[in-house]
Amino acid sequence: MMMLTLTLLAPLLAALSILLVRRAPEGIALGGAALSLAGALGLLYGVSGIEPVEAVLPGLPGMPLRLTATPLTVVLSLLVATVAAFVLTYAVGYMRNDPQRVRFFGTMLLFVTAMQALVLSGDWITLLASWEMIGFASYLLIGFWHDRPDVASSATRAFLYTRSADLGLYIAVFLLIGVAGTSEISPTLSTTGTPALIAGLLLLLAAMGKSAQVPLQNWLQRAMAGPTPVSALLHSATLVAAGAILLIRTAPMLPGGALLAVGIVGGITAVVTGLIALAEGDLKRLLAASTSSQYGLMLVALGAGAPVAALLHLIAHAAIKSSLFLGAGVFQHDRGSTGLDELAGAGRARPAIYAGFAVAALALVGIPPMAGFFSKDAIIAATLAGSSVAWLAPLALAGTVLTGAYMGRALSVLWSGAAGPARARIPEMAVGFGVLVALAVVLGVVFGPLERLLGAETAEVGLIVPALGLGAGLSGLLLGWFIAPRRLLGIVFNPARGGFTIAGGMDRLVLRPALAVAADCERLEQLLYRSVLAFGQMNLSLGGWFRRADTEGIDGLIFGLVRRMIAGGNRARRLQSGLIHRELAITVVGIALIAVVLLAAPLYS
Repeated sequence: MMMLTLTLLAPLLAALSILLVRRAPEGIALGGAALSLAGALGLLYGVSGIEPVEAVLPGLPGMPLRLTATPLTVVLSLLVATVAAFVLTYAVGYMRNDPQRVRFFGTMLLFVTAMQALVLSGDWITLLASWEMIGFASYLLIGFWHDRPDVASSATRAFLYTRSADLGLYIAVFLLIGVAGTSEISPTLSTTGTPALIAGLLLLLAAMGKSAQVPLQNWLQRAMAGPTPVSALLHSATLVAAGAILLIRTAPMLPGGALLAVGIVGGITAVVTGLIALAEGDLKRLLAASTSSQYGLMLVALGAGAPVAALLHLIAHAAIKSSLFLGAGVFQHDRGSTGLDELAGAGRARPAIYAGFAVAALALVGIPPMAGFFSKDAIIAATLAGSSVAWLAPLALAGTVLTGAYMGRALSVLWSGAAGPARARIPEMAVGFGVLVALAVVLGVVFGPLERLLGAETAEVGLIVPALGLGAGLSGLLLGWFIAPRRLLGIVFNPARGGFTIAGGMDRLVLRPALAVAADCERLEQLLYRSVLAFGQMNLSLGGWFRRADTEGIDGLIFGLVRRMIAGGNRARRLQSGLIHRELAITVVGIALIAVVLLAAPLYS
């Protein structure tokens, strides 16, 4: 229980401390990340051989909040904590001279907290809340340099694309809770039949938004407007990973039809975004398109019925892609740009960084003995062993060839041309980058024990699978290194450079309508504001009139009557003068009047 609390609360308390104290953000951030990593390691040790750890917290009536430490959720939590710790180490050097370091580190730790809550959530309410927090934090981080051109629009685009797809998650959750009668995730995964199919397709929609799958991929390339550490964390173990993690966690519920849809969407994305990456002229945008492609391969594994293979590639990709982004950040630091034309020869000025970047690139391509080799083979083996081999295997192999091609092109450009200048070395950046590169190399050795911990194994690889995977990766690598993209892609180059107009179509379908609705909502809000204000003013006028009527009318009448009664009483009191002859005269007059009335009464009877 203590380790579960530490894993989640350490980054949260660190974030709050940074935002409140506003001093030493780097030290507090690293301390919070280190404690979260220690908690995740403790959880991993704790779930190795004992029952899952669960914390139950008060929530909605009949729907308590749950944090669950199972082998799967702990592995995901450790992945988030590890990548976050070394990305933040890198960020200490990268953000050294930025005046907004406090805001940066505080928001980054909130981002990590939300992701930890997502992977450890044991109920749908907690998952939805953390899902929302991830979207909010990513919006703040993508738009971190909001005063720069197009940064705010990039953050808005990411927010609208992902929020549009999030509707699928909400409907799916309401459906599952309604069918199962509980908000706890585990029982809902036993849902079968039509509800499971509908929920599975809705969850796929949500994952398509977060993991940037076709046709919702365009926002991810535009999200490169944020700082490089943001890109590294966002692409590896947080925002983009959330969609794949959602499908991995719900895989036991997905029926065959939903799995086939997941696999086809992933396969199409792997190919389409692979072509976009190959045609891209910016290194960070190339890596962003690559992220969509790699998550597409994870969905292919899920579609083939192998969530463990998807998980292995998720883990390998987290270390690999964070390394690639951090390496790209060093080159950007030197050249002041991420354009491939401007980065030509940047690797020569930083041979050690280039070597690490090259190692991570080869790991992504699937060159042995690095982590990507084992995870990529697991995906190919799953497609060959599955019932949808005719659909998924060609897409997986095509995605592998394209992976080699765009990484070969990036390596070729970074090594070609003059070395150029290199800025002073920053140790923190080197440490964060170096550790993640090392993980990209060695993570493959833990895949076997990891499968045993999860109680599931990937498909038998044999000899044909490594041959296919290695052949596809190497052929793509050679093509990308030696042949220019325009020549390699031919007539496909220009459409690929333009995103095959898919993004434009989605702009018309998602972005522009959303902005139009937002504008209409703003106008409606202004109308309602003016209406409420006018109604309030009318009520104030009526209130003033009633107040005057009350004070000047009713109160005036009553007070006037009282004053007249008091005056009459005063006049009557003057009759009580104490003079006997006057009182006797009054008495005689009164008796005389009474007598007259009594004598005159018979006359009128």
